[in-house]
Amino acid sequence: MATPPKTRTTPASPTTRTTAQAPATPARVTPSTTVSSPLAGSVSRSVFTTELVRDADGFAALAPAWNDLHRRSRTATPFQSHAWLHSWWLSYGTPGRLRVVLVRRGGVLVAAAPLMLIHRPFPVLIQLGGSISDFSDVLLDDSCADAAAAALAKALARAARTAVIDLREVRPGAAAERVHACWPGTRRQLADSPCLELPAVPMDELLGRLASARAQRARAKLRKLDALGIEERVVPQDEIPGAVERLLELHRLQWQGRGVTPEHLSTRFAAHLTRSVASMVEQGDAMITEFRLAGELVASDLTLMSSQLAGGYLYGADPVLRAKKVDVAMMLLRTCARQISASGRTTLSMLRGNEPYKHHWRPDTVCNQRFLLARTYLTPWLHLLAARAAGRGRAAALVKRLRRGGDKA
Repeated sequence: MATPPKTRTTPASPTTRTTAQAPATPARVTPSTTVSSPLAGSVSRSVFTTELVRDADGFAALAPAWNDLHRRSRTATPFQSHAWLHSWWLSYGTPGRLRVVLVRRGGVLVAAAPLMLIHRPFPVLIQLGGSISDFSDVLLDDSCADAAAAALAKALARAARTAVIDLREVRPGAAAERVHACWPGTRRQLADSPCLELPAVPMDELLGRLASARAQRARAKLRKLDALGIEERVVPQDEIPGAVERLLELHRLQWQGRGVTPEHLSTRFAAHLTRSVASMVEQGDAMITEFRLAGELVASDLTLMSSQLAGGYLYGADPVLRAKKVDVAMMLLRTCARQISASGRTTLSMLRGNEPYKHHWRPDTVCNQRFLLARTYLTPWLHLLAARAAGRGRAAALVKRLRRGGDKA
């Protein structure tokens, strides 16, 4: 058994750092926040150091290193960008609850898990981003993903202590799967929200997925859009704050009297979107496209992007388009498909939700995952969380069935 590494912790500091050196030959590692193991392309002895960041300033200072790691993490989504997560924390976080677990190798950030502490009523560590984020994940450097995942799992186990870790809305193939696979304690995998995805191809190829009659109707709608002369423009970075304000106002008008999501009209959501999107546009992780008819703004769309995936996150449309019988969803999809296919990305995500209109395009259904992780002595709490999730799932299914008229054919 490897000798436990000596650690040094400064109680007054909002961060905790640990360092370890271990033989290059893989060995059983004692519980510790650091792991040392051979990595592809590394020297014979390599060192992982870990850190627990618990204050907003420390999280803010991570931006350059976090952005680099985000680009080196192939499966990361836009919701793991530093701009999105840090801005979310400023709008939605509770002081004292931040827990960002970091792993470095040779001073380079190779793994990160952005978490916060809540009570349900026992301690639970959940990922930053909340319900306004469609996907969550950890970040792992692709060049050493397995070793970094093992180091991160050890660091998470130590950081969690008496808390269960609850990772929700994890896409299939995401980095968190590696952490789940090497978790040293009790673990559970559950189904989470369904998402619909299309290939990132031009509109003509998407039309080829439709039945013949539906494709003809879609082409007629596109010809109508062209006849109206609606113009589109990608908003430059220095105009983003005003563009976000216009987008949210159009979103409010679009849903007026029709049950808008209350959070989308909140001050904190507006502040978060303004902060995060400005930085994400600069990093190439977001774009806002505005649509004008006869010079007047009639629609706006926010698209979020990562190395492989992109999708429309939020849009707003003036009711005048409904009056003119414009298919707004068709207009936005054509623009998004053109932009994303030209960028070389592979997936056009329709994000969470199983709405019927999305199925017109015969998308692939992909179900997000939920990972529950705990130390062995916390197994009863983990099972309680899993039971609650199963109960809520059965209740939601019952409500949906009742709304459809029960079990009638």
